[in-house]
Amino acid sequence: MIRPVEPDDLDDVHAMVRELADYEREPHQALMTRDQLQAALFGPSPALFGHVAINDDDADDGGATVGFALWFLNFSTWTGRHGIYLEDLFVRPTARGAGHGRALLRTLAAVCAERDYSRLEWSVLDWNSPAIEFYRAVGAGPMDGWTVFRLTGDALVHVAGPPADAPQVDRATVRAAGTLPATPA
Repeated sequence: MIRPVEPDDLDDVHAMVRELADYEREPHQALMTRDQLQAALFGPSPALFGHVAINDDDADDGGATVGFALWFLNFSTWTGRHGIYLEDLFVRPTARGAGHGRALLRTLAAVCAERDYSRLEWSVLDWNSPAIEFYRAVGAGPMDGWTVFRLTGDALVHVAGPPADAPQVDRATVRAAGTLPATPA
């Protein structure tokens, strides 16, 4: 069974995000807290959406959460329509092969169809051949000719420049103090 994420799912989803980071060999990059996840999904202006996969075989306890998909909206200026960007899709190893991943993708494709979104897209690590094979099996294909770029850390701060409310530096005064080369301002 696939259903939208509910507040009671936060602990399971947060734990699976960490499991995914371990699988992708980047556990030190998984910095999101449970509170951040809660705010992103259920805050006043949610920007993140999600679904969970429930193992129906565990009906006695309401079913175990065995997978999740977290996604957000993107927009195509070429089609003039929204789409879904699938940030993470993960099924616990013990539940793989039972159709949960396919059901999560089917659910997101249905959301796209119902809302007239133009696409469902995601990134996959080049080395993750099981995922690539799975995605090809459901009919997805890579975006040949496109490379993902990202700004983070110091590079992001550098490109952003000083905050708008930062005091402006008078280059002539700084140059006169000898801390700036004598080049035209």
